[in-house]
Amino acid sequence: MKIVHVAEAFAGGIVVFVKSLVENLPEDEHIIVHGERAHVTSFTDIRKKFARTNARFVRWHSAQRSISLVKDWSAFWELYRILKRLKKQHKIDAVHLHSSKSGFIGRLVCKLLGINNVIYTPNGAPFLVGTSKFSNFLYKQLERLGYGFGGQVVTCSPSEQEEYEKIGIRSITINNGIPFDRVSGFDMEPSSKKFRIVTSGRIINQKNPALFNSIAKYFEEFKQFQFIWIGDGPERELLTSSNITITGWQSGEEVARLISAANVYLSTANFEGLPYAVLEALALKKPVLLTDSVGNRDLVKSCLNGDLFKHHAEAIVKLLQYFNNSSMLNIMGEYSAMHGKESFNVNHTFARYKDLYGGNHIENDKYLKPALVNA
Repeated sequence: MKIVHVAEAFAGGIVVFVKSLVENLPEDEHIIVHGERAHVTSFTDIRKKFARTNARFVRWHSAQRSISLVKDWSAFWELYRILKRLKKQHKIDAVHLHSSKSGFIGRLVCKLLGINNVIYTPNGAPFLVGTSKFSNFLYKQLERLGYGFGGQVVTCSPSEQEEYEKIGIRSITINNGIPFDRVSGFDMEPSSKKFRIVTSGRIINQKNPALFNSIAKYFEEFKQFQFIWIGDGPERELLTSSNITITGWQSGEEVARLISAANVYLSTANFEGLPYAVLEALALKKPVLLTDSVGNRDLVKSCLNGDLFKHHAEAIVKLLQYFNNSSMLNIMGEYSAMHGKESFNVNHTFARYKDLYGGNHIENDKYLKPALVNA
């Protein structure tokens, strides 16, 4: 099959997701139409991560993340020309749209071009990220309008699916997955000198660095505690506590090593799709302490492989409990690996996408129902 991927923001988790699709569907041809976040990673560096045998790249020059009528109009016509050319060359069996901007523009373009096999993966509901009630309202209306253009909406966690159902959008869920056996090869014992709490990702409002900082601040006088943020971003100035180390962007191998050397994985995100960094922490047998938010809550079996929290005080209490009970942490880490292998296996994930690309109708798996995830 010939699968066209469209992503206006080709960085972070979307790169991981598309790369996994390319690697796990090696018999298919993947054409990746992409924008660029040069301030995060250049597209030249990203392209080097892909095997070129079954992947080719097409720059979407006018694509950008923020809403701008003038620039988005240019992005629409550029994508229209790209997909029209690929259709004429018989290079499209399925179009997979990644993230909200691509989802809206791409579904409209596909409708106009008569391309019917269209999949849209939001990778985090955009109407949860707005900085005001108005912006969230606007994103909801855009999602509803885009839904009317057609295509199959595929959420990557049950809680994300619930949010779409609340605004009248039907979807199916295919959990993100990772190769657990490959990642677990980085597993190593945490250092006994420090109790390390780690997180990974861009330092932006969605990840709530202010909350991460307030939790770390409580432990500033406890010299045994060390907080590590793997990554970088525009809101790094919010991480002021002296016991926080910001590593900057690291290779995949180094990220795995840093997570493996930690005692606990902490996420303070306001919302997620289904975060790859937490999946990696599960594979590396780490207990996870996550905000009770969309995407995060699907990864925790309460008191077995970790805990959810709503306020920073709850997180502080849990970290103190973890610190004082190393044997409990070891057991929770084993449960993390078991839960991950059962529910977030990469082979199952991409077999389901293969079915979708082939035009087949699929339903949610039973184990993906929200009631079972936190059982």
